Amino acid sequence: MNTPIANSDSSDRIIIFDTTLRDGEQSPGATLNVDEKLTIAKQLARLGVDVIEAGFPFASPGDFEAVTQIAQQVGSETGPIICGLARATRQDIKAAADAVKPAAKPRIHTFIAASDIHLEYKLKKTRAEVLDIVPDMVAYAKSLVADVEFSPEDAGRSDPEFLYLMLERAIAAGATTVNIPDTVGFLTPSEFGTLIQGIKANVPNIDQAIISVHGHNDLGMAVANFLEAVKHGARQLECTINGIGERAGNAALEELVMALHVRRQYFNPFFGRPVDSEAPLTHIDTRQLYKTSRLVSNLTGMLVQPNKAIVGANAFAHESGIHQDGVLKHKLTYEIMDAQSIGLNDNQIVLGKHSGRNAFRTRLKELGFDLSDQDLNKAFLRFKELGDKKKDISDRDLEAIVNNEIQHAPELFKLEHLQVSCGDHAYPTATVIIRTPEGEELMDAAIGTGPVDAVYKAINRVVNIPNQLIEYSVQSVTAGIDAIGEVTIRLQYEDRFFSGHGANTDVIVASAQAYMNALNRLSATLQGTRSLHPQHDEVAHIV
Repeated sequence: MNTPIANSDSSDRIIIFDTTLRDGEQSPGATLNVDEKLTIAKQLARLGVDVIEAGFPFASPGDFEAVTQIAQQVGSETGPIICGLARATRQDIKAAADAVKPAAKPRIHTFIAASDIHLEYKLKKTRAEVLDIVPDMVAYAKSLVADVEFSPEDAGRSDPEFLYLMLERAIAAGATTVNIPDTVGFLTPSEFGTLIQGIKANVPNIDQAIISVHGHNDLGMAVANFLEAVKHGARQLECTINGIGERAGNAALEELVMALHVRRQYFNPFFGRPVDSEAPLTHIDTRQLYKTSRLVSNLTGMLVQPNKAIVGANAFAHESGIHQDGVLKHKLTYEIMDAQSIGLNDNQIVLGKHSGRNAFRTRLKELGFDLSDQDLNKAFLRFKELGDKKKDISDRDLEAIVNNEIQHAPELFKLEHLQVSCGDHAYPTATVIIRTPEGEELMDAAIGTGPVDAVYKAINRVVNIPNQLIEYSVQSVTAGIDAIGEVTIRLQYEDRFFSGHGANTDVIVASAQAYMNALNRLSATLQGTRSLHPQHDEVAHIV
């Protein structure tokens, strides 16, 4: 049985470190532009995260600009800490410092590999060389900002004794947070707990830093690993919305937060609190969880599976007759949390076609959307168009059209006209008119195996950018024959992936919108410079 940690050597709550905009964006196809990152960052601030890891500033001019904009617009005195990732090199650290400088509370998060397999095959450095780099680079970061976090990459597969030395030197050099990453999702919960316990027992200056954890979900244990780490003294959790991230993703923020919320009585003793204390263990406004999940899903093009814990479509659905009967009699029979606690409500019909701009703006603010006048005008026009097609417009409908309109994907090519002909004894045919980046309108047509295939072939004939469609998904936003259809697609170009999203009562139109959205992302990337990957791209250690 685990013994609760003493309150004297730890904080009495959990710090939520959100890395959706850094590690989450490294998911295949989840590339975001500056405006989209800023939109998500503002929502993360409303959600109440303590730290936003806004990106990897040295990766590209676009990444640097995104971190800077987030630092300026989100990093206020009352807002979250704004963090930039940096490899343990002077050029990376200087770029991170410059990018987060506008924030009231800036942080640099620097890291270097710790496991022997990474040292031998990736860094090609000895343990002694790395032990010299750590304090030097942490001290350099400390000379630029007061708040420095250090991570020994692949700590989960590292020699514990070597790990203890790295952490001791990092803290001595000024690191205020030390992060323990299970970079490849290798550990089990008991192993992760033992690792944290060993660090607390064997790093002599560990009381001068907050212990953080970062972990991937390759074996499906990331959330369980984090909760076990919490029991042994970890007080910062590095996670992402919807658990997005490389490979199988990261520990999911919403699952961690709600586990700590629903099971407070279990976790309270590990924080030195009375078992029955109702004080929250995080600063997260749980009522913002669902909307944040939807926003990230729409902007990244990464769908949330229906059976996903907390925010999946089926998370609060009951089909079994026995379950339905029990829930109707008392919700707690089959629900351990209230749907309203994550921001779901029973308010289905909110507006109609005759509703005015002020009512529309007011309802969007109630839903948590704070739009610019330009975005509000675009969304209001879509709302009026939808009102002509649907009698009753729900909150889900509003979320769909607003999220679709506030996407800021570059509009290099614009679909001006779409016409489709199909039937059980007809050849599916699509005709499109597309305006090119030069302003020229081009028309073409194509025959496909179905209407969507015909549309995509016609668009490809005009845009003429090689790509492969590897994923296509359509979902109904609400029930009913007049429901909005949301289409999400994923394209592949060489080794890169690009997502697109569209929403319309006509799923063929939504399919075309999603495809154009992804193609424009692909086209913009081809015109720009490729971003560095913080872990996979080689780095020369200039010290």
